[in-house]
Amino acid sequence: MTIAARTSVTLPGTDTTILDLTPPSLWLALGSIAFNPTFWNIVARREHRTHWLTRVFGGAYPGCYALAFTIFTLGLLRDYLYAVALDDQPALDFGLAGAVGGTLCLAVGNVLVLSSMWRLGVTGTYLGDYFGILMNERVTAFPFNTMENPMYNGSTLCFLGTALWKGSPAGILISVYVYIVYLLALAYEGPFTAAIYAKRDKERRAKKE
Repeated sequence: MTIAARTSVTLPGTDTTILDLTPPSLWLALGSIAFNPTFWNIVARREHRTHWLTRVFGGAYPGCYALAFTIFTLGLLRDYLYAVALDDQPALDFGLAGAVGGTLCLAVGNVLVLSSMWRLGVTGTYLGDYFGILMNERVTAFPFNTMENPMYNGSTLCFLGTALWKGSPAGILISVYVYIVYLLALAYEGPFTAAIYAKRDKERRAKKE
């Protein structure tokens, strides 16, 4: 893989461009992908420390629903920017493998995302624990019995499936970027969320004693 004149990425030993660095749509998509988890982690942590959304919206549940609506809307914008970015990138003919692979990735990805939301509910999906809305126990039913982070993995598969459907090498590279962004987000939010529940469990034990 080579970078020609710092404006495009080509396959090794060929002139086939797989990533065009010049369209603004690419950078808007990459920025949106990185912005979303950064935004919800910063906002949720501030809520946990100060309860500002709870105060603004008159309760923990309304505050969580407002954040959920914002995150969901930002997700739709991110997906739109991603689709636009792929349309501005070079496309290759992946043939039947692209169609089948894209369909499988989209199917599995959506099952993981939607079943995760079903199990967690709105508050479980959209950071309700930062509002003090804690789940009674850890969810272990499907899809959480198959992997640790099915929602993030499912979302990544949806990005990849779209790239395969469109025959977009750039989309495949962006999907890798999405996965890395999610790993960084998990490294940031995972320990904090675990600490919230550890504190709750400690308080429960103290009450029993």
